[in-house]
Amino acid sequence: MTNKIYIFSVSLLTFFLPVVCFFIEAIRNGSTFLSFDLFGKWFIFFAVGFRLFIAGIKQIKDPGFTAKHIFQIQTEESFPIVRELGFANLCFGLIGIVSLFLPQWRIVSAFGSGLYYGIAGLQHLIKKPAGTNEKFALATDLIIFGILLLYFVKSI
Repeated sequence: MTNKIYIFSVSLLTFFLPVVCFFIEAIRNGSTFLSFDLFGKWFIFFAVGFRLFIAGIKQIKDPGFTAKHIFQIQTEESFPIVRELGFANLCFGLIGIVSLFLPQWRIVSAFGSGLYYGIAGLQHLIKKPAGTNEKFALATDLIIFGILLLYFVKSI
């Protein structure tokens, strides 16, 4: 079953908000040059920070959503594992959020979260996504991985 709120919120955090904030800051600074570093700042803040932080809270409070709507697991036996995933997502998300205020954390967030998104995307791909939500998770995980990889490579 497709969860439209999930798809909307992930789209908002992954695509819309990073781009809007990127352009707002560029315009406010009077910049005629749109830098990838500036985009990366907002991308890491929203697509990594807020997305994973919110996902972590959701997985801790309601592990059934991730189990049932993303992975198509209908039993409650997976809930403790989903909660632990939530703890990891919460931590990765906080690193991304803090990176807005501590720019030196961005490369750390890009590296750790980039690996996470890449491996998660690969798992979705190997498993062959069962529903629209998992297909969407696969696509966005791989897009985020690609952008974070590019950010990391450009930063070293």
